Amino acid sequence: MAESLHIVCPHCDAVNRVAGERLADQPVCGKCAKALFTAQPTDVSSARFDKHVGRNDIPVLVDFWAAWCGPCRMMAPAYAQAAGRLEPHVRLLKVDTEASQDLAARYNIRSIPTIALFQGGREIARQAGAMDANRLIAWVQQTARAA
Repeated sequence: MAESLHIVCPHCDAVNRVAGERLADQPVCGKCAKALFTAQPTDVSSARFDKHVGRNDIPVLVDFWAAWCGPCRMMAPAYAQAAGRLEPHVRLLKVDTEASQDLAARYNIRSIPTIALFQGGREIARQAGAMDANRLIAWVQQTARAA
């Protein structure tokens, strides 16, 4: 029997069970019938963050950013490009530190952009500063393998 993975819907936050070998088959949410993978980062608030980080069985990459931050705005297209290349094996989230100051405080975010990789609900690595898509993807793949 194939290993099932829990995947949180980026649209309605329902937790779906998907066979691991079917991740690349464009699975849809059992609740809202929308795509579970959009090749785009998902903006999450404090209310949605814990569910996405804690319930996804795939690694979750989080970009802690702010609209006023030049390097954050500069990195946004590269982060979106990375989403297209890393999904469906990694979920990419964006957290606006101005709107979700509680998360910024909880994770001790001191500079932005800060990228944090979570696996199994816990942070396994972080990197501060803007990165291009290739460097970001290489960092995620190397870090996820090492965990």
